[in-house]
Amino acid sequence: MQTLRLTPSFIRRGLVLGFSALLIGSAGLAPQMARAQATPLVQLPDFSDLADRVGPSVVNIRTTERRNGARSGPGQEVDPALEEFFRRFGIPMPGRPDPRRGGPRGGEGEGEAQPRGVGSGFILSADGFIMTNAHVVDGAEEVIVTLTDKRELKARIVGADRRTDVAVLKVDATGLPPVKIGDINRLRVGEWVMAIGSPYGLDNTVTAGIVSAKQRDTGDFLSFIQTDVAINPGNSGGPLLNLRGEVVGINSQIYSRSGGFQGISFAIAIDDAVRVSDQLRTIGRVIRGRIGVTIAPVTKDVAEAIGLGTVRGALVQGVEKDGPADKAGFEAGDIVLRVDGKAVERPGDLPRLVSALKPGTRTTMQIFRRGTTRDIQVAVVEFEPERATRVSQAEPGATPSAGSQSAMGLTVVDLTDAQKRELRLRGGVRVEAVEGVAARAGLREGDTIVTIDNAEVADSRAFATIAARAEKNRAVSVMVRRGEWTNYLVIRPGR
Repeated sequence: MQTLRLTPSFIRRGLVLGFSALLIGSAGLAPQMARAQATPLVQLPDFSDLADRVGPSVVNIRTTERRNGARSGPGQEVDPALEEFFRRFGIPMPGRPDPRRGGPRGGEGEGEAQPRGVGSGFILSADGFIMTNAHVVDGAEEVIVTLTDKRELKARIVGADRRTDVAVLKVDATGLPPVKIGDINRLRVGEWVMAIGSPYGLDNTVTAGIVSAKQRDTGDFLSFIQTDVAINPGNSGGPLLNLRGEVVGINSQIYSRSGGFQGISFAIAIDDAVRVSDQLRTIGRVIRGRIGVTIAPVTKDVAEAIGLGTVRGALVQGVEKDGPADKAGFEAGDIVLRVDGKAVERPGDLPRLVSALKPGTRTTMQIFRRGTTRDIQVAVVEFEPERATRVSQAEPGATPSAGSQSAMGLTVVDLTDAQKRELRLRGGVRVEAVEGVAARAGLREGDTIVTIDNAEVADSRAFATIAARAEKNRAVSVMVRRGEWTNYLVIRPGR
């Protein structure tokens, strides 16, 4: 076996070679290190200063109602583990009496004020106006507002609007710290946001996340901001804040199968909420405009088939008899594209734009009808919640006239004069039998066909002519009246 002798000259040669290798390796890593240093580090936001600054503007709202007896109602059962958690930390269960505040105990006499629920709100002005959700104070006999300095103040409900779920309260106090209202147009999807509220009665709880989407159509008169901020019962009415400390929304709803947070929360856009709150503060109620139409979405297939192109607008399914739209000349099947110059991108835009108009205003609406656009002047009237929209229906027992069979798989008959008057149609044919591609497109016996490919169908003879002229190898749009509704269906050959 050979022995390696470590002589001084051998050691010197090894040190030189090792140092050279180190220099070469460092030179190779230098560009990578330089690139790493040039790349800015992404730092997550720190919400502590924001919470300190805005926290005093957020309030806890506790409500009571009078009940006959103190028995627990249906749905008031509580998970024992959750109840134990609240008991250990000395926190009253939501909807249960708080012994620390001298609240009523079970078994007391009838007519006693019973805890109803908890929610959140935020201060609008230094003189005591507070915004929250309407459902937080709905049915409340008494509303108690708790400030961050532990002061408890009785609040008066100035006004509440159930349709937008916005309410305004007033407490007798001065020098309160109001929030700053943000610009919803500057809010971007992916932007960090923070919520402050009282989930399960836990005052001034801060949660954070990002904006998941904007303009979610989940309400008649409002679009919602979707976030992944943790929102739970008790957060309702609290503010959604951007990183500048401005309120951009009111936390209002969650999507949940369990009743708790599951990653999808909705907030009312603050610009809509402020418009409602201004009316509640000045006149105590919200005045909205209406024109008297029922609407539906425009699908991609329909937009292509009728020549509209891109999916946009609101499809008019029905027109209220003698209503503003009827008097202005609207027809079922029209697609509203603009209101007072503002684009109607989705169906929910139409009621929001119209409701914002002052009753008595005459406004111009752009519609798409049978392949062309036109402008219609309509006078807006005040929205009356109790007034039902009435749309004519076909007579169920009308006597049909001569029928016509088409290659679409439809057997149709002429409408009687009485049916035309009832439906308020100049023409059209009623479907007596349906099969094949027409049945697969969704047509049914009893439907009234008004147009084919934007061409009016006057009677069964016109229907046969138009149907025969339609190309057999492309989709055909059919405007159909069914009961109260008018809609477009697309018949596709070979399907």
